[in-house]
Amino acid sequence: MSNNGNRMSGNKGEWSELYAFMKLLSQGRVYAANEKVEKIDEVYYPILKIMREETRGEVIDYVIDNDMVHLEIQSNRILSVSRTELEENANLLLKEIASHSGSFEVEEVAKFANGIKVTKIKAPAADTTDISMQIEDIHTNFIRNVGFSIKSEVGNAPTLLNAGLTTNFIYKVTGITSEQAEEINAIDTRTKIKDRMAKIAEYGGSVKYYGMNHDGFKRNLIMVDSSMPEIIGNMLLYFYSEDVKDCDKLVEMLGERDPLGYGDAMMYTYKFKKFLCSCALGMKPAKRGMVWMRQMEDISL
Repeated sequence: MSNNGNRMSGNKGEWSELYAFMKLLSQGRVYAANEKVEKIDEVYYPILKIMREETRGEVIDYVIDNDMVHLEIQSNRILSVSRTELEENANLLLKEIASHSGSFEVEEVAKFANGIKVTKIKAPAADTTDISMQIEDIHTNFIRNVGFSIKSEVGNAPTLLNAGLTTNFIYKVTGITSEQAEEINAIDTRTKIKDRMAKIAEYGGSVKYYGMNHDGFKRNLIMVDSSMPEIIGNMLLYFYSEDVKDCDKLVEMLGERDPLGYGDAMMYTYKFKKFLCSCALGMKPAKRGMVWMRQMEDISL
């Protein structure tokens, strides 16, 4: 991603963050959604302002006031823009995102964005969130600051949590000989994990969750729920050993097999939804989870 004066370049995901910023300011509400990610019109939180920090130490508040949005720095108004203009540019940007691939520029939107003090598609974040806003609970009039991670479905399907060295899980294999273990470890096919699991089963061995490779990710999972490392570890085991890719099915298998002995299948469903919520609110494997945990306490999704 690069920026040079009025020129702004980025991929679909990066441009989608700017789209979400302008769209939210134009509509003035953040809506809830159902399990199909369909907007629920009657469930929403009014947005009072969106806070953006492009330059470290300088926060610009985009304050929604009827049909206008006022830009303020330390409560001092520097300029205003109509919500209609924001909506028009957001709609234009959405069309451009849908029609491009790779990295691209949108000159007209970039010019408008620069005019409202946005010079970077993606503002640097001090925590794990992509956008921070102040919202109001219409039922209690309680005002709170919340942050969200932005995931775009305009291009390829987004991931809530990216796999890497920090997300490795450790398993203990029993019931096989040293010679069989060497043979299994030598398997280097394109689907070597699944093929190794199949070979272990063929030899009558068993695989059980043992632990996690990264203490930071383990800590974050435990903050969500003390049993979350073992829950995710068993889901991965089912994924690789039985070629089950659907999360609903994996959670259903947890309920049927009850590896933690809850005696209630809904326990696994509830806990996994908490995990997904944490990911959506910005949990990253290697970063200490404090901001997104506070957001989970503050807001029900």
